[in-house]
Parts: sequence; structure tokens; C-alpha cells
Amino acid sequence: MKKIINLIATGLIALSSIVAQAQDSKADYPLGAGDTIRVQVFQNPDLTIETRVSESGVITYPLIGAVPLGGLSVAAAEKKIADALQTGGFIQKPQVNISLIQIRGNQVSVLGQVARPGRFPLETVNTRLSDMLANAGGATTSGDDIVVVTGIREGKPFRKEIDIPSIFLDNKAQDNLLLQGGDTIYVHRAPMFFIYGEVQRPGSFRIERDMTIMQALAQGGGPNARGSEKRLRLHRKLANGTVQQIEPQLTDPVQANDVLYVKESIF
Repeated sequence: MKKIINLIATGLIALSSIVAQAQDSKADYPLGAGDTIRVQVFQNPDLTIETRVSESGVITYPLIGAVPLGGLSVAAAEKKIADALQTGGFIQKPQVNISLIQIRGNQVSVLGQVARPGRFPLETVNTRLSDMLANAGGATTSGDDIVVVTGIREGKPFRKEIDIPSIFLDNKAQDNLLLQGGDTIYVHRAPMFFIYGEVQRPGSFRIERDMTIMQALAQGGGPNARGSEKRLRLHRKLANGTVQQIEPQLTDPVQANDVLYVKESIF
């Protein structure tokens, strides 16, 4: 019996923790244009309304008129309305509660090579790039390590290319950006190389980080019975549009759109 009571108590503690986290997340959410909210005042049912935050971030509320809420957290918006009701002499100690009915504002678009492209709401004021990529299911196997984030910062267009693995591998936490409503995250297709000739698996493959010609050859399964790793030819497109033919070394780095040809062995 004591064990059952302990299990129930543990469950109640876990449940209360989850509820508290949900409440904190709601309280932190920054209201934006298009959000639909319900405003209630304790013991004043006539002041309960459902309304939409306008494009200018304003709602119209009984007794106090236009109230700018855009960009405020839910907790700050509750306090703003309560202060206006008290300052205006309408209610002595108002207890205001705001519920999110529909989230339309403060959304971020995630596009390109991700598992679930689409628009996702900023549920808290401290949502970071890695959080939003996780919401979209992360990059697909064909997605690049580099993502492009665009938006508006301080009234000016903003664009930054970010190496996602380096955030964690090289401790570049400053690149794990805090996102804002209206931002767009784009994950491009990863750079590819091509291999053909006397190999086991000719075709196109993703270029892995710091990949060498030897590793690229291994991606193609290595030379077949007729091929030789000593007879390689590389076709590489230069910046001026011309194609350069190279006899590469196995330790040379692979570049995007390289075409590797494995020749037949002389013997």
C-alpha cells in the first residue's frame, strides 16, 4: 500500500511539473499579429472577450479601448490590461487571464531539405535555430550542413549562413540564433559529387565534411575488377565556367559537383 501511495505521489509531482512548464511556455509566448486570444477578468464575466491581434499589434478591450499587445509576452499582456483597468478606476484589483485560442503571428518558415517543411509558431521568446529545426524534423539525408536564416533585425533585412554541426562540434553557441517572428530558415540540398567508370557503384553521392578523393572512391564501392585507383581523372568546373581535367591524388579534397572517372587498369 505504501508503494502505491509513493507511486501516486511521484505521478502527481511529475504532472504538476508538466503543467508548470506548459504555463511558463504560455506566459513567455510573444503575442503577434493574427493571434486570436480570449481575455477574462476574474468575477467579471461581462469583460470576457475573444479577439484577434491586429496587424499593428493592437486589440480593442471594453472600458479601456485600444491596447497595444504586439510583441508582449502573455504574462506582460495580462499585466498591461490589469494595470489599465485599475488605473482607469474600473476594477480595484483585477485578475486578468489571457488564453491563446489560435496562433497566427510570430511564426517561422522552415523550407528546403527538412523532414516537415512548413510554418511553426514561436512558442517562447527564447526559441533558437536548433529548436525550430527539431520542430521541422531536422534536415533530411540530402540536406546541407549549412542553413540560411533570413528575416528583419532592427528594421533592416537580415541574412546569415550558419554551419549547424559547428554549433555543437566547435562550441559555436553564438550561431544558435534566437529566432523572431517572420524569420525563414532554408536548408539547401547538400553538395554532391559524381563517380563513374570502373567502380562498383557509379552514381551521385553527398559530399561529407572534409571528404577526400579516397573517401569518395570508397562511396562508389571502390574500383571493380577492371578498375584501378591509380588511374583516376577528375573533372572540376571552375568559377569562369570552364571544366578542368585533373589527375587527383587520393588525399585531395572533393569539391561540389566534382566528377570522378575511374579508368580501366592497364594490365
